[in-house]
Amino acid sequence: MARYEGVSVSVIRRLPRYHRFLYDLLQKGVHRISSRELAELMSLTASQIRQDLNCFGGFGQQGYGYNVDALYEEIGKILGLDKNLKIILLGAGNLGMALVKHLSFEAKGFQLVGIFDQNPKLIGQKIHGVEIMSESTLESFCKEVKPDAAILCLPKEVVEDLGDRLISYGVRGFWNFSHYDLGLRHRDSDTPIAVENVHLGDSLMTLCYQVTQLDEE
Repeated sequence: MARYEGVSVSVIRRLPRYHRFLYDLLQKGVHRISSRELAELMSLTASQIRQDLNCFGGFGQQGYGYNVDALYEEIGKILGLDKNLKIILLGAGNLGMALVKHLSFEAKGFQLVGIFDQNPKLIGQKIHGVEIMSESTLESFCKEVKPDAAILCLPKEVVEDLGDRLISYGVRGFWNFSHYDLGLRHRDSDTPIAVENVHLGDSLMTLCYQVTQLDEE
């Protein structure tokens, strides 16, 4: 995949939204759309869409607009969805199992290759064909399978040290649902990693603020 230098995080975070809206258009049989029409659907401006896509070379044609099929495919490639990266899940509790049961990992660029937990009652069970294994086998599994990323649905107090262990096993990306914010580098080296720290409570509090402000208008 090509490297895109200097692209802002805000632009990157809009790409999955473009991808989702383009998918919906394809499902409706729409194969051509103008920047203005796409902007209206996404509550953006046509200028914003053109600026975002120009970061990656631009994909529209003046007087024609965008080929929805081609743009959907290209954004998928930019996001790396065609790489089929290997991901593991640590923590087979309610949140972890909800993610496995309801999220299509394959459509998001990942193949779920392993689930780990410490609860002996869960060991050996299979969820969507993936067996829950003991965390004691984590190191040997990572050495053999070489997962690219890990989903962390674990208590805050265990994540810092576990994150370091996983990095030492070769894991480079983290989708972290604990209440501990992982940094972007290994504590003991300059090894760069990719991290998405997800705080569902933060999002809910943001909504609380927005609803409260409605009463102030």
